[in-house]
Amino acid sequence: MSRAVFITGTSTDVGKTFVSGLILKKLRAGKISAGYYKAALSGAEEAGGILIPGDAKYVCDVSGIKENPQTLVSFIYKTPVSPHLAARIERQPVDLEKIERDFNSLKSVYEYITVEGSGGLVCPLRVDDKIIMLTDVIKRLNLDIVIVASSLLGTINSTVLTVEYAKKLNIAVKGVIMNYFDENDFMHMDNKKQIEKFTGVPVIASVSKNSQDIGAEAEVIKRLYKEV
Repeated sequence: MSRAVFITGTSTDVGKTFVSGLILKKLRAGKISAGYYKAALSGAEEAGGILIPGDAKYVCDVSGIKENPQTLVSFIYKTPVSPHLAARIERQPVDLEKIERDFNSLKSVYEYITVEGSGGLVCPLRVDDKIIMLTDVIKRLNLDIVIVASSLLGTINSTVLTVEYAKKLNIAVKGVIMNYFDENDFMHMDNKKQIEKFTGVPVIASVSKNSQDIGAEAEVIKRLYKEV
């Protein structure tokens, strides 16, 4: 039986891909069978007529995953907008059945699967005759989440709101990872303290800019993953 966790963020560009790469790098360095998956990605670059899912490629490069990044993302869009809008423009709607099939196929390959989200937790993936939100993917795959948060000004508000929204939907939050963290910055240190105080969720790692390590032991990281 495989185990998996969903990496979401307090907003877009908060560092989900960067953190996902560090998590997988740590696990794979410990000889742990660990893989990556992403349901939908927009803003892919085209090379030789092929769309390259940048997030998946980055994680593969950092962690040493040898698979073709295209096989790790179910829906890849070129248009650099929210997935639901890119899907409408490119006429390739997101489908939960395909997402579940693709995820299940990885379960036969990897013991630990890191699933990265798109944007923040409130991210629409399809808005037409059907409405599919990112949270629908989390629930369909029966995953718990880890929230990547900034260490900068405003993070208390955005992190607390993200945690509370997850709790409202009965999605378990296993922890917070703070990105862009500077242990010499008193505001960053206080943000960490207040996030734990107001959410009741532990900050399991604090990652500095351009860090090469997640800052938590592999055994701690492994406990974030739920049997699926």
